[in-house]
Amino acid sequence: MHKVLCNIKFERDLELIGDSDITEMRGNLKFAESTLSSNLDIRGKYATVRRCRERSSGRQWAAKFLRKRRRVQELRAEALHEVAVLDAAANCSRLVSLHQVFETNTEMVLVLELAPGGELQMILDRDEVPEERQVARLLKQILDGIAFLHSLNVAHLDIKPQNLVLTGEFPDCDVKLCDFGISRYISHGADIREILGTPDYVAPEVLSYEPISLATDMWSIGVLLYVLLTGCSPFGGDTKQETFCNISRCRLDFPDDLFEDVSEEARDLMRKLMVKNP
Repeated sequence: MHKVLCNIKFERDLELIGDSDITEMRGNLKFAESTLSSNLDIRGKYATVRRCRERSSGRQWAAKFLRKRRRVQELRAEALHEVAVLDAAANCSRLVSLHQVFETNTEMVLVLELAPGGELQMILDRDEVPEERQVARLLKQILDGIAFLHSLNVAHLDIKPQNLVLTGEFPDCDVKLCDFGISRYISHGADIREILGTPDYVAPEVLSYEPISLATDMWSIGVLLYVLLTGCSPFGGDTKQETFCNISRCRLDFPDDLFEDVSEEARDLMRKLMVKNP
């Protein structure tokens, strides 16, 4: 188990790098202005990820920063939970690996395996819609990772393109799951009711404050499949509230203009994944 120590200094062997000049230095760790990602979840919590280099070896990592603001103990518990999940899944190649953990007066820092290809979301941001065969290959790897998590009785609860990273240039790469901060251990007979996830991908039972289960992840995978095959959200509205209403109604459509090149097998899989009250 990785140990988190209070108020330790960053190791001298690590420095942060980026496309811009180094602008700040705290302790023995250099900071750059550029970031790999900034992620906002349904609760308004941010995590910033920056590239990090190990001076002795030149190896690069991804440093995930969790800034302490209010509810410091809650954030610390969330970070420790993510560390525990990553430790338990250390032998699964479909999840990013954990290298080191640091804590300062202002931040928790997780030093993680770097995926050079960046987030899967970057493909969508370029208005690229992958071919179905490419999506099928990625989906198999994602399901392998989720199956491993579920074998530990852990539900991810925030599956989306921003939490899937590529090991190289698309499409000649693999995909890995990351960001387990809001994942939950689902013990036998557990009654977990929390508002967790990202608006477009959250399952109906989460919105209706019903018990969360491992099956909650399958809804998000169905939404992910729809998004990857079309570039559009199946339930996206003009406002967050409208999106939530669409999800609660669970009206799944397959417009001809979006699904002209999508197989019936893929549509059927989406119908089976996006089921209300699974």
